[in-house]
Amino acid sequence: MPGALEGFRICDFTGQLAGAGATKWLASFGAEVIRIEDPERQGRWDILRGTAPYKDERRGINLGGAFNNHNTDKIGITINTRTAQGKEILTRLLEISDAVTENFAKGVLDRWGFGYDALKAIKPDIVYVSNCGFGHVGPYSDFKTWGPIVQAVSGLTFTSALPHQPPAGWGYSYMDHTGGYYMAMAILLALIHRQRTGEGQWVDLACTESALSLHGPALLDWTVNNNPTRKDVQPSSNRSNFAPMAPHGIYPALGEDEWIAIACRDDTEWQTLAGIIDEPWCRDATYAAFTGRLAAEDQIDERIGMWTERQNKHELSEQLLQAGLPAAPVQTPEERVDLDPTTGDFGLWPTVEHSEMGDVRVDGQPVHLSETDWSITRGGPCLGEHTDEILTGLLGYSDDEVAAFREEGVV
Repeated sequence: MPGALEGFRICDFTGQLAGAGATKWLASFGAEVIRIEDPERQGRWDILRGTAPYKDERRGINLGGAFNNHNTDKIGITINTRTAQGKEILTRLLEISDAVTENFAKGVLDRWGFGYDALKAIKPDIVYVSNCGFGHVGPYSDFKTWGPIVQAVSGLTFTSALPHQPPAGWGYSYMDHTGGYYMAMAILLALIHRQRTGEGQWVDLACTESALSLHGPALLDWTVNNNPTRKDVQPSSNRSNFAPMAPHGIYPALGEDEWIAIACRDDTEWQTLAGIIDEPWCRDATYAAFTGRLAAEDQIDERIGMWTERQNKHELSEQLLQAGLPAAPVQTPEERVDLDPTTGDFGLWPTVEHSEMGDVRVDGQPVHLSETDWSITRGGPCLGEHTDEILTGLLGYSDDEVAAFREEGVV
């Protein structure tokens, strides 16, 4: 089955999830993504190259698990762009590429001599997509960013604090995911425009601005209603604020660190849950109406927890679902990845073959196309793994020329 993007070629300078995660989407749907890396720095403009997590006790520049996960089905070449011959090789590659992708700080490709004007001179219809922290315009555009900085400036760190505690952040760079998704969309939109009109363009993406989309209703509530984004009652554990429900929470189940999620959206669902629990306290008339349950959330949560902690989370969840109630077991990573039958059916964690690590599981894509679906079968490229193949097979250099390039430190 051909992928939806088969026939497109991407000249890829991206790193980390914010960039490499975007071009992984393209590669999984059939685009030829050629990853450009620096031989002198051993590809370490992507800080994930060679870093944890690892499959086993082995360590090395090609054995980093996160790098492998974000670069599946890409091919890799090393080019020393400080050299004249390196620039020539890159130019020849650009001439046959549909898009150039990078998430460097502002101006890096310009300093190399490959800014957008130079790219257009090489290939007039080229699509150039850059994804940096603050974009290429505005007072912050010269600042360099990492995930925690983007979190802070976007406001996410402030809104995530617990009541009466200083801002805590999210503990993970979720903006990398968001920025990567927007970058993938931007690449595709620009390619569609080029197919329709023959016109290339430069797409300027700011990861900090994309992080604003994660604020959702809280930002709108402040903008429209002037309500603060942090309130003494929020975050309120697992309770529902949009819209309020009672009960609504995560409750202990039988066993160590086992939990179940239960919610009641209206009075009818409460009556159903109360009938299943079938304990005297459930028949308290105060709880029959939503307002009464909302006022007594602490008491109800405590009593539900005393009931659920005696029961298997999977069995109880199935019972509640059969009764039409929203419920789910809180799954551990092992349960979700290895034991949940829906995981295997949807193919979310395929096993790929990596040239040095061997068989490794990676993230799949959470979508399926009936006629042009994604496919992930090959691990991320080892440093310069496909250099000879690209130079001779794609760019037409001879074996002797490639040997000379290696001798002179060009590749």
